[in-house]
Amino acid sequence: MTTFVLVHGAWHGAWHGAWCWRRVARLLRNGGHEVFTPTLTGLAERSHLLSSAIDVDTHILDVINEMKWQELNGVVLVGHLYGGMVISGVAEKMEKAIVSLVMLDAFMPENGQGVIDIYPPTMREPVEAALRAGATTMPPRSAALFKVNEKDRAWVDAQCTPQPIQTFVQKLTLTGARDRIPKKTYIRAAAYANPYFAAGRASARAKN
Repeated sequence: MTTFVLVHGAWHGAWHGAWCWRRVARLLRNGGHEVFTPTLTGLAERSHLLSSAIDVDTHILDVINEMKWQELNGVVLVGHLYGGMVISGVAEKMEKAIVSLVMLDAFMPENGQGVIDIYPPTMREPVEAALRAGATTMPPRSAALFKVNEKDRAWVDAQCTPQPIQTFVQKLTLTGARDRIPKKTYIRAAAYANPYFAAGRASARAKN
């Protein structure tokens, strides 16, 4: 039996929640594994907690507390998209409890980087414009834009919630704990062309 902690991510401005892991979690549990899928603060069923103060540290603490209070060890920690930022920070506090990191089309930040530093200019500019206008969230974007299969598009659009803008901006302090995790895997959905995920895979390869 393996213990999985699955950390959801976001598209640009469209937040997921534990719901996005539902099918994967079912398959893993049917295989005899233990699976935890925390929803990050302010999103999905926790959207009533949305505030302008939410940043990456808030979400790192969500996952740290899940692992601490569930007394988890020997964890395979999986981060999807923005979840790569979160699990990079979680490793700083929970390194000894993690046996493997899995980055699924995820950001691989370096020390001192935030999401906005990794984004290419075309993705960065709307966030900077929203910040100048005083926005505290970014609205969801459509599932069709990201080529979600037609059967699931309405479901995905109904589940996505606005994204706290400070999660784009906050810069992480990383000391190398992520890179000391014994086993690391980067999964790249190659059919979706994206330069920052390609860069993330290259960074992961360089660190292995």
